[in-house]
Amino acid sequence: MHDSRKREIRIQADSFREKCKISRYGIIDLFKECDRLGYKLIRYPLGEDADLGFALKKDDDIIVFINSSIRLSREIFTLAHEIGHIVLHLNGEKSFIDNKATIADGNTDEIEQEANYFAANLLMPSDEVERFIDLELPGFEKNGLSGMDIARIMSEFNVSYDVALNRLESLRKIDSNQKTRLETERSEKRVGNLLKSIGGNSRLNIAGHEIVIPYEYIDYVIYNYNHNAIPKETLEKVLECYQLTIEDISDRLVEFPEEDDDLDDLIGGLED
Repeated sequence: MHDSRKREIRIQADSFREKCKISRYGIIDLFKECDRLGYKLIRYPLGEDADLGFALKKDDDIIVFINSSIRLSREIFTLAHEIGHIVLHLNGEKSFIDNKATIADGNTDEIEQEANYFAANLLMPSDEVERFIDLELPGFEKNGLSGMDIARIMSEFNVSYDVALNRLESLRKIDSNQKTRLETERSEKRVGNLLKSIGGNSRLNIAGHEIVIPYEYIDYVIYNYNHNAIPKETLEKVLECYQLTIEDISDRLVEFPEEDDDLDDLIGGLED
């Protein structure tokens, strides 16, 4: 990636970040920002081996799907990666589907590298990382970084241990030897324990299995049910996501013979 392109992406990431609510250093809740900025965000637990997420444009809507079966920190980075596709690439393409390979740091595909670079700058902009190290880690110059310091960075910027290390290395705050040492410390002490030891956000290291579907999709589901496009079982599964039952919307339904189907079919065959 050319330096000029990197600069363009940093400008785009900074522009998006300016619209978000920030704590002292990091974005407070990227999921809420998507909703506030008008994206149709779906979070659903497809399983650890399924695709991580996708972004697409349908008519005037931008739809983002994130697999909530993965660790929360990785789910947040996946969302930032999809936002990168939306901001940088969606005008030229109708959709992007991402799995573990496409979001991997070593991916050589230029478009995926750009989305990853956008995500890194959105979540951990260089000036905020510099400021955090300067103000919150006073022993850095003398002692370097410890696993507990990485846990502090994780909690502030809402990123995974690996993302924190990769970003610090790219910003030349650590070298390859220091990165290896910190990876070893992570393996020995485990990320969950490091987060607990500094009173950090332990939720970052576990999967949330959240189910979040925009409320207006109820109308879409009811429409499809009334036109015999989905069975009652699928309608009931979707309504459960909203803590509703068939009885709650019975006045809007037309009854049809029951057939087998699956919620995954309703939301687009996301594993295909």
